[in-house]
Amino acid sequence: MSRFQYLICFLCSIVNKIWVYEICKSLHSVFIYNLHRECILSGIMSVNGKKVLHMDRNSYYGGESASITPLDDLYKRFSIFGSPPECMGKGRDWNVDLVPKFLMANGQLVKMLLLTEVTRYLDFKVIEGSFVYKGGKIYKVPSTETEALASSLMGLFEKRRFRKFLIYIANFDENDPKTFEGVDPKKTKMRDVYKKFDLGQDIIDFTGHALALYRTDDYLDQPCLETVNRIKLYSESLARYGKSPYLYPLYGLGELPQGFARLSAIYGGTYMLNKPIQEIIMENGKVIGVKSEGEIAHCKQLICDPSYVKDRVTKSRQVIRVICIMSHPIKNTNDANSCQIIIPQNQVNRSSDIYVCMISYAHNVAAQGKYIAIISTTVETSEPESEIKPALDLLEPVEQKFISISDQFSPTDFGTESQIFISRSYDATTHFETTCDDIKDIYKRMTGSEFDFEEMKRKKTDIFGETEQ
Repeated sequence: MSRFQYLICFLCSIVNKIWVYEICKSLHSVFIYNLHRECILSGIMSVNGKKVLHMDRNSYYGGESASITPLDDLYKRFSIFGSPPECMGKGRDWNVDLVPKFLMANGQLVKMLLLTEVTRYLDFKVIEGSFVYKGGKIYKVPSTETEALASSLMGLFEKRRFRKFLIYIANFDENDPKTFEGVDPKKTKMRDVYKKFDLGQDIIDFTGHALALYRTDDYLDQPCLETVNRIKLYSESLARYGKSPYLYPLYGLGELPQGFARLSAIYGGTYMLNKPIQEIIMENGKVIGVKSEGEIAHCKQLICDPSYVKDRVTKSRQVIRVICIMSHPIKNTNDANSCQIIIPQNQVNRSSDIYVCMISYAHNVAAQGKYIAIISTTVETSEPESEIKPALDLLEPVEQKFISISDQFSPTDFGTESQIFISRSYDATTHFETTCDDIKDIYKRMTGSEFDFEEMKRKKTDIFGETEQ
């Protein structure tokens, strides 16, 4: 737990309940949050002038997507007997993410961070490599013309065809029909675009799953515009820093919700950790408040994750995640201190991809010389641990594993009548783009208007709300 978290916990512990009740009587929104997206939404709403109260049953930020420290707490969370061995180093040197995610360098979350200036609270490092699995081996993902020609992933003629495809993507402009080359981006299926360039199945696999970052092959029979834009996003993100299109915050993903909590506080938001939720108060089918420890915080809207409203969500699937602690980088990654590996579904006879995220001591999340790799995928059988074996084989030897299987939930309604807006559970993907889509969807349902990045721009005020001179 950081100094900031300790300070907040201390302040929350001495808050007078009557005072809390008084300031909450005219709240616009209450966020019973556990996850990153609720924190982001609370920051956005605070910037837009809404009165916001955060309440969290936990003593730390992030809930199911938190960064756990010290290491002893991770052992306890997964019911592993005993304390970490001495070879693991100091427990406080560890900040282990429960949900693996990287940020696309030119993606939606980075735009949110820049516009709100939450970046002033965070430091990032570029992930050193992006790899794809083929035939039991891993290869660097080629995403430029030069890399395509040098890649050992393809044969000579395949390289030439893929290079032409990448040139087409780079030149494509949805506002300029001259760049379409006979393709109708709103009607032509992506499958037909691949045929146009005579791309083989292996190239289709890593293009759709390692560049466009789709989890399944459903996109093949959909209009190609979204896929083209996804590949362009990958290329543009890669162009910003060179090594890979991904960024990662030092000290772990738990720093992200802390940053947005600070943003909300600057604009008058109140946040309270260790606040158990007793009841959500309804009147005529609409939420009017939240009861905690005998007091009621009144509100007009409520935003929460599925764990707080189990009667308003439905289970869709499960995700297995395996946290692996190692003393070595992953083989065949040029000894990278961080990387992502995508195992396309067709390579292992599955319906969905397997993902591997690796970070290390270089990101202040592990003791010196230690590496953390997190495997994630959608569960498809009754033996989920056997499903991730291809990924585990890439990581051996592993010193310690922490295995979790989580249910995925979705809200049963839009929340427009009850004014209870529920986020979706995290999927198996290792980027924040689907998370940001959920944020934009909740924002639209709450406000009735489309999400506008410009409205997120932080006002020129200091921490006391006074105009800077």
